[in-house]
Amino acid sequence: GERVAFSSEKLRTSFTRPLHKRPVPTALVDDAITSIEQKILGLGLREIPSREVGEMVMQELAKLDKVAYIRFASVYRSFQDANDFKDVLREVE
Repeated sequence: GERVAFSSEKLRTSFTRPLHKRPVPTALVDDAITSIEQKILGLGLREIPSREVGEMVMQELAKLDKVAYIRFASVYRSFQDANDFKDVLREVE
């Protein structure tokens, strides 16, 4: 509910944590971050909900690496039990 200035570094962290020890080239991560930043700028809004940014990160992670996507989703969506993981696994398949 609070307002926070956009941070490219925070966006990068959203990728580096779930991609830790995954075989994804840095150049592809940089491209994904640039894509999100361009989408945000393209909206032409002064403010954007963090939820929207999180969804954009999830979309890009899904393209880059399925394991990283699941890692991010488990934290982002606050998985409560194994069924939550099963649901996301079905999405990925």
